[in-house]
Amino acid sequence: MSLKKALINRAAFNPQATYLFSLRQSDFEHAMEDIYDVFYDVNQLLLDKGLKRLDDMLRPQALSGIISDMMTASLARFSRSLVENARHNGHPDLVLRRKYPGDAVAAGEEGVEIKSTTKRGGAVDTHGARNQWMCVFVYEVDVTTEPASAREPMRFIEIYLAKVEETDFRRNKRGDLGTDTATLHRDGLKKLRAGVIYRIGKS
Repeated sequence: MSLKKALINRAAFNPQATYLFSLRQSDFEHAMEDIYDVFYDVNQLLLDKGLKRLDDMLRPQALSGIISDMMTASLARFSRSLVENARHNGHPDLVLRRKYPGDAVAAGEEGVEIKSTTKRGGAVDTHGARNQWMCVFVYEVDVTTEPASAREPMRFIEIYLAKVEETDFRRNKRGDLGTDTATLHRDGLKKLRAGVIYRIGKS
């Protein structure tokens, strides 16, 4: 079976986008291409073995986590000034090179936190409200078309990059059995969306 491969729509990049930490549009293009290549190669292998695509196999939360981790690693690979935070579970995911000892920090502000979600507009749960540069990748997955080999590949449809503050979040209480999270409230989302880098269609 042969799968489709996702393609980058370069016309969807915002020509007025503001990039920080010496990031460039090309860094995002290369990182997206990296992830598209991985999904194509892995899914082709899985289908050849009679298994389900990675997109279908993983729970949505797990898939979002993998995409966030992959994008963090890929952006670090192409960025001129950002590296992966060497601290386990440190914040943010990408830190300014040589800003922190050993490029590791438990909670810093000089860098970019990477998130991914299927929610258009970039609303995504975080582990806590923080002052931070946040980059949100919105993606879509086709899990309904049959046969699976005819499904559209996972693709990114929006990317946002903006500085948000602790007061831009609302806290989500989950009770005794869940972990409290924080999500950008309406005004916080407006701030995030003003930093649009890439968008296919409307939010």
